[in-house]
Amino acid sequence: MKRVMFVCKKNSCRSQMAEGFARTLGEDKIAVTSSGLEASQVNPTAVEVMSAIGIDISAQTSDALSDFKPEDYDAVISLCGCGVNLPDAWVQREVFQDWQLDDPAGEPIETFYRVRNEIKERVETLLQSLGVEPASEQISVGESVSR
Repeated sequence: MKRVMFVCKKNSCRSQMAEGFARTLGEDKIAVTSSGLEASQVNPTAVEVMSAIGIDISAQTSDALSDFKPEDYDAVISLCGCGVNLPDAWVQREVFQDWQLDDPAGEPIETFYRVRNEIKERVETLLQSLGVEPASEQISVGESVSR
């Protein structure tokens, strides 16, 4: 079973959504964790936009990358371009990708929907590259609905 770490600056939006998608699409075929360069809290709007497509990330926690060991992971995915700030041991894993997605925090909900949909596509591609067929038929992002 491949072990994946999603990392971002504060582990509040992008990495939390990626963790939610990977857990759902990976159907227990991969182990998934997310963390931040610093811990904060899960953004309520991220919880809302994931809930809108049937993925509950409300129980996920925001954790600091320093709480984990790089050797425990096969794949490390940076979602914010923070790869340059990661210790070498993290970027030298079997798979390292730096996705550089927009930060939706503080932006209109439409930005959250757009970034969420981008994350879903990238997580599906990542899972396929790790030999896991994503269960994407379970999730339809469809048209984003604003409040």
